[in-house]
Amino acid sequence: MMKVTLIGAGNLATQLGKSLKKAGVIISQVYSRTEDSARTLGELLEAEWLTDIKALHDEADIYIFSVKDSVLCELISEVCKGRGDKLFLHTAGSMPMSCFEGKALRYGVFYPMQTFSKTKDVDFERIPVFIEGNSIETEDVIRSLANKLTQRVIRLSSADRKYLHLAAVWACNFTNYCYTVASDILGEHGIPFDVMLPLINETTEKIQKISPKETQTGPAVRGDRNVISKQLELMNGKEDLQELYKMLSKGINPLVDNLTLDKR
Repeated sequence: MMKVTLIGAGNLATQLGKSLKKAGVIISQVYSRTEDSARTLGELLEAEWLTDIKALHDEADIYIFSVKDSVLCELISEVCKGRGDKLFLHTAGSMPMSCFEGKALRYGVFYPMQTFSKTKDVDFERIPVFIEGNSIETEDVIRSLANKLTQRVIRLSSADRKYLHLAAVWACNFTNYCYTVASDILGEHGIPFDVMLPLINETTEKIQKISPKETQTGPAVRGDRNVISKQLELMNGKEDLQELYKMLSKGINPLVDNLTLDKR
């Protein structure tokens, strides 16, 4: 039976670990620099947990790094050393497979493209997993691991994956920030955010059938200068939001020019 050690105990590691365990994979160890995170996930997965990277044992077949990009290379150097026959994977959309070069013999990328939270379970069967391996044999093993969770397994090079990650930031992270702005505006006027949910749901449902460009609605795409000017006035004193509003409006419709948007 396949054994996996998780390096990291954050949002992605939590959901990945739970899904792998459910699929019959043994989670051997869980490492995190934070004791509370390591213990919580380790106990959840019935795995040994640790905060000392030097205490990792060699019993796992696969070591999966799910950590911040800023510490990935450092941890790779520590974990891969002396474990030549093991398979090492990272889950970062923005980092190349070459992070492992010169440090491991068998390595690759296992990138599930989804937004993850510790407290909300996900259905991996609906998630595309993008993989890459440093050899055909290694890639076959990575695909086999991914297929335990989903049939939506896609090979993608590091060169292309960074653009996939960029697109995901636009589609998810920036969009969620816009939800935050909307929530703040509503909250200031005693309006609950859940009134937005039917609008959000309809938008996401439409783009599954029609291209995002075709589904665009609102004052900018209509070129409604009157509405745009009035909404900018509503944000007086919030210059950052005004600038963001103007930038997005011009992105939607370049005909909404600076002269129009600068009117207060």
